[in-house]
Amino acid sequence: LDWNRRLWSTLATDCSDPDNALSNPLRAQIISISLFVSRHSSAVMRGDEDFEPLIDINKTIMQGLAPNPEAG
Repeated sequence: LDWNRRLWSTLATDCSDPDNALSNPLRAQIISISLFVSRHSSAVMRGDEDFEPLIDINKTIMQGLAPNPEAG
């Protein structure tokens, strides 16, 4: 949980940089996900929530970043 939260925090920090080349809407979405991950991770550590949504987020992002052989 800690490393996952650190990763998303790093992504959010990078997206908050005005020199980041991503579009503003995409940067905002990544920051929003990072905020959710941070809050949800804290809830998981308190025993108030399940970690499954965090796994789902990471899987979805990885699938979206994976090369798509059908697109080539």
